[in-house]
Amino acid sequence: MKISEVASRVNLPISTIRYYEKIDIITDEHVLRDHNNYRMYADSIIQHLEVVKQCLAVGFTIHEIQSMISKNGFSSNDQASIIQAKISEIEEAQKQLEHSKQNLYEILKSDITCEDGFGKY
Repeated sequence: MKISEVASRVNLPISTIRYYEKIDIITDEHVLRDHNNYRMYADSIIQHLEVVKQCLAVGFTIHEIQSMISKNGFSSNDQASIIQAKISEIEEAQKQLEHSKQNLYEILKSDITCEDGFGKY
């Protein structure tokens, strides 16, 4: 399948697909060459890119995804460990956001106004 069809089916820009190929998010197993040496993508690319999109959506970085792909498979224990580490990161971020929110509520309660200058009562 051509890159335009892949892009359409997974709802990604062509430039993103090319970038993923350049940084080895899309590995050679998903890229074929036709008789004119044009790139053609295997049907497996659709599922692969959907998994990449899901990983990005839940907070994995592109570098973390690269690392997982480069391992070329890992055990269910490794997978559980990676997911648990991401859950811990998310929980820590939630705590930090909650702390920031509480600080903002405290600022609201303190009746600080900026009418006479920033941070003056």
